[in-house]
Order: sequence, then C-alpha cells, then structure tokens
Amino acid sequence: MRWTLKPKPDSITVNALADKLGIGLPVARLLVQRGIESFEEAKKFFRPEMKDLHDPFLMTDMELAVQRIEQAMANEENILVYGDYDVDGTTSVALMSSYLKFRYPNVATYIPDRYEEGYGISYQGIDYAADNDISLIIALDCGIKAIEKVAYAKEKGIDFIICDHHRPGNQIPEAVAVLDPKREDCDYPYDELCGCGVGFKLIQALSKRNKEPEEVLLPYLDLVATAIGADIVPITGENRILAYHGLHVINVAPRKGISSLLGERKNVSITDVVFIVAPRINAAGRMKHGQHAVNLLTEEDEEIARKYAEEIEEFNTDRRSADKTITEEAKQQIIAQNEEDRLTTVVYSENWHKGVIGIVASRLTETWYRPTLVFTKSGERLAASARSVKGFDVYEALEGCKDHIEQFGGHKYAAGLTLLESEYENFKRKFEEVVSESIDRKLLTPEISIDAEINLNDITPKFYRILKQFAPFGPGNMSPVFLTRGLTDTGYGKCVGEDKTHLKCKVKQDENGPAIDVIGFNLGSKLDLIKDHKRFDAVYSLDENTWNGNTTIQLKLKDIRESV
Repeated sequence: MRWTLKPKPDSITVNALADKLGIGLPVARLLVQRGIESFEEAKKFFRPEMKDLHDPFLMTDMELAVQRIEQAMANEENILVYGDYDVDGTTSVALMSSYLKFRYPNVATYIPDRYEEGYGISYQGIDYAADNDISLIIALDCGIKAIEKVAYAKEKGIDFIICDHHRPGNQIPEAVAVLDPKREDCDYPYDELCGCGVGFKLIQALSKRNKEPEEVLLPYLDLVATAIGADIVPITGENRILAYHGLHVINVAPRKGISSLLGERKNVSITDVVFIVAPRINAAGRMKHGQHAVNLLTEEDEEIARKYAEEIEEFNTDRRSADKTITEEAKQQIIAQNEEDRLTTVVYSENWHKGVIGIVASRLTETWYRPTLVFTKSGERLAASARSVKGFDVYEALEGCKDHIEQFGGHKYAAGLTLLESEYENFKRKFEEVVSESIDRKLLTPEISIDAEINLNDITPKFYRILKQFAPFGPGNMSPVFLTRGLTDTGYGKCVGEDKTHLKCKVKQDENGPAIDVIGFNLGSKLDLIKDHKRFDAVYSLDENTWNGNTTIQLKLKDIRESV
C-alpha cells in the first residue's frame, strides 16, 4: 500500500472557519480540505436543501422533452419507459414510470434481456413498442450512442427521449430530446448525475411546469439515493443533496420494495444501500430478468413486495455462488498462463455467466490491482466487463483499442464491450500495449489517501459526532481517513474471525492517554508488527462498535506499519 498524506490546508483559513463554526481545528481542517471555507458553505454541506437543486431547464433539450411528454398525454399516446437492467437503469424506470402513471394511464415499462438483447436500446425493444402501438419511448441510463436504433425507431414512427449520463460519442442520436449533462453543448452546472438522477431532473421539470409543490418529488428520492450509491458517482453537489434526502426517505418512509430488502435495519447509511439493496436489485438482471427489480420497486402492496423480495434473495444467492466459482476459475487461468507479470488482466471462458463477469472483474482487480477485463461468450460474439484501478481511465484505453472492438461504453473505472471471437487475441495484445504506454506505474500499487494526521487525544465524542454528519460518504466525499503514529497495543492483540484473518487489539499513544479499540479486517497477517509492545503507525477510519448495549468509538484499520 502507498500511504499518501494530503497537504495541510492553509492555517489562516482553518482558524477562521473553526472560530465561525465553533469547532475544533481537526474538524475545520477536514472541511477546508473538502472546499468548505465559509459558514454558508458549511451550512449547505451539513444541511443540504432541496431548494439548492439546479433548475432542470438549464439542461440542454429539457424544454423539448417536457413538451413532447405533454403532447403525448394530450393526444393519449402510449408511452414506453425503457431502461437498462442494472440498479441505475431499473431504479430509473421505476421512478419515471411510477411518476407518469400517477398522472396518466397509458404507460408501460421495458427492460432488455441481458442475454437476448444485451446492454442499452435494442431493436427487439423498438419492435415491441411498434407492435404495441407505442409512439414515444423514454430511455433511461442508456441511449447516448444508439444512433442507428433511434433512426430505426423513427422509421417506425416512434419518437425517443433519451436520459443518459454516459459519455457521448462523436454524434448525438436524432431523438426528440437528449438529456445528458456530459454533452459538449450542455451547460448544466453539474455533470456527475447518474442515470436515475437525469430521470429525476426530467420529473422535476414536469413538476415545475405543472406548478406542483416540491414535496411531490420526495417519495422518489429513495430510488435516486439507491442509484447514486450503486453507480459509484461522486457524492458532491447535487448528488449530495439527492443522496442526503433520499437516505432520509429510506429511513423514514421507504417504498415497500426497498423496505422489504432492508428488513429490520435502522439508521440505514449509503454503505447499507451499496452492500444490501444494490446487489439484490442487480441480481434480478444478472440471474433472471431486470423487470423483476422494477416490479419490486414499484409494488405498493406489502405482502406482494415481500414475495418479490424473497424471489430476488434467491437470485442473489445464485449470483454469489456463480461469482465465487468463476472468480476461482479466472484466478487459476491467470496463474496457469503465467500472466502475473503483465500490466493488465484479460481472461476468457465461454462458459462463464454473463451476469457476474463485472463482479469477477472487480474481484480480480482487488487481487492483482491492474486494469482488468473478463470475457464470456454472448451469442455469436464475446462480451466483456472492464474494471480499472484508481487514477487510470479504462474507457480511454478501450478507445485506443477500438479497431478490435464492435461496440463499447461506460465510465472511467467501469465499461462494457463486445467483439468478434477472432479479434480476442488481437484485442488482448493491443490492450496490454495501450495500458503499458499510458499508465503511470505507481498506480499499480493501491493507494491509501490520508486526510490528516491526528493524535488519539483528538478523538472525542464531539469530534466523532460532527464527523458522522459529513455523511453520506462516497467518491468526492469519502469517510475521513486518519494517520496516527507511535501506537502500542495494550497487550491483548490477537487474530479473530472464523479463519483468524482479522486483527483485533486495543491501543494507546502515550501512557496517560486514552485506550481505544481497534479492528483490522483481513490484517491478521500483521499481528507480529504489534506484538511485544512494538510501536507502530496506523491508517484508519472511525467507526462505532456496540457490544452488550455499550457503544464505543473504534479505529477501523486500513493498514499498519512499523514506527520509524
């Protein structure tokens, strides 16, 4: 691990902010590091308000989108809400369809079959619309590159409104409206929305046009917060406002489907959404069909929602089992082919389940820490999921290999592509070449970015209470990471867990200072570093531990090393 300590912020600004807010210097430093330097900025950070959302009509084509939907309703046209099969896509479809259905009856939903149709807008989906007398398709979380498909729909008398957040290609589809804050010609002030976020801006615009009160939009925010967490978009700016209020909805009045996935959990955080809700919603599209997720997210009957959730739980169990098997096979393939010295990981088996190759790519990236692609057979072609390491743009790297690719799309850290089987070896060679030429070698060692060096004395209940209010955490606003030097174990350090892989101890920094509990997941191998009162440095985040009704602050280790 590379330990990188962020530069200390300007002390004059820190002192001024500490005075204005009546807080200690350690907290003030963290705030200034995150770009918060005034009372007003701090207020917006700690108490995000819906009124600070941008005007949706600032987005290119928003006016056209609203007009076309109003026209469809006035003419009693059939509308199809179309979205991708992942969490961002299915939450988007649930959001848009339920909002429209509440106001207008002729609304249907469509999620493409991952295996029959693949990612994004499909000819099959357009044919379905034509067969069912549908004249308007609202596509969410996909469509920005569907030039030919949109043209095909036009020939059949079907209009498209596209709500996407992926990077456009050189050409924009000839749809009635293309809402995408990443468009070159879009001056919308915030371009990090997820697909469901762009969908939310469209319903916000419709609401505004109809002079509906702001509260009308609140029940949809649990879906938006779920998509923000699952799609790993930055939790800054508008996303922070949406995630903050969405989590409040999840904790106070969630929709039946989300509630049935969470069970009895209280004080649900974005982490719970990412690790409990998102994998299950995703499992529907991975193992069966994304429409199951939409059914769950739009169901208003508690008993039916519970049944849907049980069904989805089974899909998730199947997903976990497939994921474990394929990850093991992929690891064996890398070792057998002596590919551990490469700068990229590219593996393929025609039998791997297409629904889990993205998860497997993430697991392999964790193990070998390099840009990774996992391929499987998909009809006549090969399909792959790509994952990257922090700081390296895998989408750009794929751009450099496009002579060997049929189609691709995605983000900086995650992408998908298809190619002909005959191009697999050429692509594999080219991808290694492109990455070798462009990657900074230090990015191939995982980095721990440390916000600040503090002493154990700084960790007071008040300090932690304020720190908790930095949430929701995510890219752009990660949970603060601290470094403390010269710690010693009080003598009870041991390995814990079923296979003794975790490290547990209690530490002090000086004889008269506080003793604090420590847990280090998967750090059991470092037990020798703390034995016999050796001094060590620790990088950690803060957490709470409840045991026998007592709640205490604990250090959640990321790494330790011997003190110098």
